[in-house]
Amino acid sequence: MSTEIYIPQAPESTLRRPSLPDIEIVWKAQPGEAGFSQAHRRQGTYRMSVWSESLVKRAFDLVCVVPALLAGLPALGVIALAVRCSSRGPIIFRQQRAGRFGQLFTIYKFRTMVADSERSGPSHTAKDDPRITAVGKFLRRWKLDELPQLFNVLRGDMSLVGPRPKLPNHDRAVIPCRPGITGAATLAFRNEQSILSAVSAEDIEAFYQERVAPLKLRLDSEYMASATAFSDLRLLCMTLLRTGHRLTHTDLEALSNERTVDQNSYSTIPVIIH
Repeated sequence: MSTEIYIPQAPESTLRRPSLPDIEIVWKAQPGEAGFSQAHRRQGTYRMSVWSESLVKRAFDLVCVVPALLAGLPALGVIALAVRCSSRGPIIFRQQRAGRFGQLFTIYKFRTMVADSERSGPSHTAKDDPRITAVGKFLRRWKLDELPQLFNVLRGDMSLVGPRPKLPNHDRAVIPCRPGITGAATLAFRNEQSILSAVSAEDIEAFYQERVAPLKLRLDSEYMASATAFSDLRLLCMTLLRTGHRLTHTDLEALSNERTVDQNSYSTIPVIIH
């Protein structure tokens, strides 16, 4: 699940966003190819697997989420009380995110940082960031801060599995399916805070946009082009069991000389999508 910092929607002019390398994106295709819908043609021609945009996937989400919410209400209450007692500020963090085809929605998370943290540090958090509260460290370690996003899934804003939702003025990629709580890129980068700890605070944003964002985009595109019910079950199990390879700073350094993201560049990354 995601470890990105929680920052409010900010004007594009306030963000450092260096140019990304040219990216050959798997889900892009030419109009007229099999599997296209009219919406895809209007939004910029994307190739999607049948499962990625099916009603069966939506039904699968609801079958999983409704019982999980009912069973987890006591735990949600305990976490809410702990967040309330840990520091000043709201229990639930709310933020505008861009979902399917860039449609804005409000994402919910348990607050893990001190109030107004976005004013006192970089836009991505590294390990041992002093803005993270004691309770927040525990929640982030076990990804419990993401639990309120089950309500986003219930509302239809998100899916259990898919690309992470984007910050409207921060990530330029537009995803043509519901964003997910977990996914291939999320699993690969679940050690993201440790990766960013090796980067100086003033260089974190540039490092993220140049090294991290293109690889996340590649993994997300591969998921959307080839996802199946089995791949979603596999990714959910890997998330719950905390298994699978975690990318490290060394992995990203090894890929840093590739200026064009292609299939061969990432063939050694053991993230199972199919």
